[in-house]
Amino acid sequence: MDKKRIPLELLLLFSVFVIATCGLIYELVAGALASYLLGDSVKQFSFIIGVYLFSMGVGSYLAKFIKGNLIDKFVEIEILVGIVGGISSVVLFVLFNTLAHFESVLYLFVFFTGCLVGVEIPLLMNILKDRVQFKDLVSNVFAFDYIGALLASILFPLVLIPQLGIVKTPLFFGLINISIAIFLCFYLKKELSKPFSLRVKSMAAFILLVGLFIFSDKILSYSEEKLYGENIVYTKSSPYQRIVLTRNNREFRLYLNNNLQFSSTDEYRYHEALVHPAMSMAKNINNVLILGGGDGFAVREVLKYNEVKKVQLVDLDGEMTDFFKTNETMRRLNQNSLSSPKVKVINKDAYIWVKENKKKFDVIIIDFPDPSNYSLGKLYSLQFYKELERLTTPDTKIVVQTTSPYFAPKSFWCIEKTLNQIFPFTSAYHTYVPSFGEWGFSMASYEPINNKIYRRLPGLKYYDYDFSQISYFNKDMKVNDVEVNRLDNQILVRYFDEEWGKVQ
Repeated sequence: MDKKRIPLELLLLFSVFVIATCGLIYELVAGALASYLLGDSVKQFSFIIGVYLFSMGVGSYLAKFIKGNLIDKFVEIEILVGIVGGISSVVLFVLFNTLAHFESVLYLFVFFTGCLVGVEIPLLMNILKDRVQFKDLVSNVFAFDYIGALLASILFPLVLIPQLGIVKTPLFFGLINISIAIFLCFYLKKELSKPFSLRVKSMAAFILLVGLFIFSDKILSYSEEKLYGENIVYTKSSPYQRIVLTRNNREFRLYLNNNLQFSSTDEYRYHEALVHPAMSMAKNINNVLILGGGDGFAVREVLKYNEVKKVQLVDLDGEMTDFFKTNETMRRLNQNSLSSPKVKVINKDAYIWVKENKKKFDVIIIDFPDPSNYSLGKLYSLQFYKELERLTTPDTKIVVQTTSPYFAPKSFWCIEKTLNQIFPFTSAYHTYVPSFGEWGFSMASYEPINNKIYRRLPGLKYYDYDFSQISYFNKDMKVNDVEVNRLDNQILVRYFDEEWGKVQ
């Protein structure tokens, strides 16, 4: 009997490890999926974690009402966890574009998964309480639980999302859950009251998840085509974002986490307005720094000036820059700019890179995504601009994309005001981009921005070097009462969420 109790103890403790790992993976998948589809990753992860922990508490409470053969119940719950957690991404992706109350379904999945995981730990402790001393039982169970959680948190961003993606990852771990159930059905058949029934259930669940795993790419393509309403020609899940490129009869469109980044029909308007005012007004343009802009379009515009000797591009996502450097269509659109011998690409967090760098630049072009979450909001903060100041000379011109002054005027003027706290002269301006509407920028300098032109390029499609035309703002794009965006308040993210929430 002793020989049988020892392997059972180890087996069930290993199950704790698997439960903790799989449970946290399901939680992280829900958070990542919510941030992909709904935006504001900090808010979504905060809500997901809160609901998940609460539901685990509910599950732990409900565990005391479970009667009968506890090992049978444990196997059944393991099967349920595998199914619910495994299919979560597939179901949510399919339903995203069809449900009016998508968030309710998302949190229902999180709650149900958390309840099931919450039931499992106390259930295991009840199974083991007569086999292991209480002090050893508690310490062993929680030790395996925390080790599993650590493993999941490391694997998720570094291995699982880059290799398996947001849909296959929960399916894979659902299969692990159900594999444990299958193993227990055979290994503990003498201790189960319904071994045959449990085997059928676990094998059927395993076959279901295997089928979904095999066809997951087709399911994801179908759901994304419904979401974007266009033919999808490229998708990739990087550790930072979901990259989707679509094509219709007239254009390519790039989406990052479901947010449109450019349309090939009118991106020239945005990038000419971003680059050429600063490049034409800067006394020197030998060394240019571009922060963000991993698509290479801003680099393309900069390289049109023969005076440019070096371009440093700093973009967080290596998947993004590799795609725009190697894909034939994208290389044609950005004129192979990222492969120019003048260009050096570094994939690193811009905030960290700026803090560590000591080199000075003649022109600094900042093309970050909109400040839709706190990790992006820090790149528009007073502290970031203080660090950026070290990379400037008295003649440096800086330009920042500053979201829409029409749809998000508080956000727009908050960035302008924050920038002006560090650089003595700033000038806001804007342009109309059909795919986005009215879009804004801000130029900063150590001398008045008076539209003194040092150089002009012939053949631009949009910008005509008349800066006064694009620096005029009508009343409906002006606000006065805005705060400076600091790291400790991140007021910009709140402005942005409030304003764009009304538009969407």
